[in-house]
Amino acid sequence: MTVPLPPPNRIYLLRHAEAAWAEPGQRDFDRPLNEKGFGDAEIIADKAADKGYRPDLLISSTALRCRGTADAVHRAMGLTLDIRYVDALYNATVDNYLEIVDSQEEAAVMLVGHNPTMEQALEALIGHEAMASALPGGFPTAGLAVVDYDASAGGWRLIDFVVV
Repeated sequence: MTVPLPPPNRIYLLRHAEAAWAEPGQRDFDRPLNEKGFGDAEIIADKAADKGYRPDLLISSTALRCRGTADAVHRAMGLTLDIRYVDALYNATVDNYLEIVDSQEEAAVMLVGHNPTMEQALEALIGHEAMASALPGGFPTAGLAVVDYDASAGGWRLIDFVVV
């Protein structure tokens, strides 16, 4: 596993908001946000915008629940935010997540994706101890990790974790 180096200098990891249970015959990929999830996606997007957390690029899984979460961020950040939907984020490994981030030239990139890969990506960036200390209960739905590259330490540092 290769941990990315700048650019980007800031990485936002946003786990999709709460999804509805699958209907009979419905694929996991097609599960939308539930009512709570729609509200939480709007709240976390507004909180991020209020704190000035604005990515240059938003990369989202193509799964319906991630698209719903990304749409809320798009509305809160302004329609000029560049969004890319990437099939490879669905059922991806942590290596896939980190490779996607590492291939970007923008200063600040947001991934909207799934657990457990989102949690594993954060752990790969900041280390197990920092992860366990910051999120003892794991990475919640609609949780947003803000990670900056600390050049003096030569690594990534969690600077904020925003929850609903």
